[in-house]
Amino acid sequence: MSSKALLSDAVGLSSQISQQEGRSWMDRLFVRWFDRLVYPLIWEDPVADLKAMGDISGQNMVCLTSGGCNILSYLSAQPAHIAAVDLNEAHLALLALKRTAAEHLSYDEFHQLFALANVPQNAALMSGLIPHMPEFAQTYWGQVDLTGRSKWFSQDFYHQGLLGNFIGFGHWLAKRLGYDLSAVMQAKTSDEAQAIFDAQIAPVFDSRLVRWLSSQVWVLYGLGIPPRQYEVLKGDEAHMADVLKERLRHLACDYPLSDNYFAWQAFARRFNASEQSALPLYLQQAHYDSTKEAAEKVTIHHQSVTDYLAVRPAMSVDVYVLLDAQDWMSESQLTELWIEINRTARMGARVVFRAAGKESPLEGMLPVALLSCWSTDEEANDAFWKADRSAIYGGCFVYTRIC
Repeated sequence: MSSKALLSDAVGLSSQISQQEGRSWMDRLFVRWFDRLVYPLIWEDPVADLKAMGDISGQNMVCLTSGGCNILSYLSAQPAHIAAVDLNEAHLALLALKRTAAEHLSYDEFHQLFALANVPQNAALMSGLIPHMPEFAQTYWGQVDLTGRSKWFSQDFYHQGLLGNFIGFGHWLAKRLGYDLSAVMQAKTSDEAQAIFDAQIAPVFDSRLVRWLSSQVWVLYGLGIPPRQYEVLKGDEAHMADVLKERLRHLACDYPLSDNYFAWQAFARRFNASEQSALPLYLQQAHYDSTKEAAEKVTIHHQSVTDYLAVRPAMSVDVYVLLDAQDWMSESQLTELWIEINRTARMGARVVFRAAGKESPLEGMLPVALLSCWSTDEEANDAFWKADRSAIYGGCFVYTRIC
């Protein structure tokens, strides 16, 4: 099935709700926008995930893929197998590239390709990697020339995709309004960061133009936020601009900027590639040997996570990483997913996910019986949220099977 068809099912275009006037066209526009590379970098913190999941060595994982940074980073903890599942074939092609590169490149070449991602010599690296990729990924990346997608790695890869373009537009718009979003990276302390944020970033979201743009659901498609999730993200706040401003304040001011690669990408539009601690785990040299050795443990699946689980054996999965996908789901879709999670989960299995809002979507939407054997801890979830340096979600959650 094509990415577009899978995405249409995910946002419920065939449901009666989506046929209501005003809903269907927004969902169809989202599917059209999302049917391409969205996240050159996954916007969830795998270091926080690993702390929240506990020991995953020797365990079987099912993970939504996005940009794939999380999946390769988990390999440092030596799981037995990771099933990478995604509706978006572009994200799977990016993961296939990263997996192939880990298997065939030296660390210096790997670092050049993915940490710098703007070096002309990367064209030669891509040329050597493409023949080793799965056929669908070879088709996606195409020929290494001036017109193919492979050129992205010679021209600032992290500026590509919907998210890269959205961040670039935000910087451009801020400059037109007289502000510099990158200025916050000059801060040495949290107090300095707060002062620069108040002077250079907060006024952007207080401007009449940005407040109007933020109120348009389709504008946030560039962040990969579908119409249903827009409402969850906004919650009870009076205006979406205030929500976005607070999430960016959290990113800029509540974590050390020196090694927070999410802040580097959002505000400096690059990695701090000269500092190992400022890179994602899978790009750090200390973890590269384990990533290279374990890359074959990752399998790639272009389907919904519910469909993937439906053909798995009972009690065969230890960890499920669902990112924020449940925010997209209707009650029936969420119920179908958790029926399969209950069937496939081993005792002690963990389900790890995020939500745009501050509350878990499960208790209000799932039948009570489906959650009767699962436990979650509010204090642990709060600690998980505070540890997540990506800083864009309202809540982070872990559910553990106890019976």
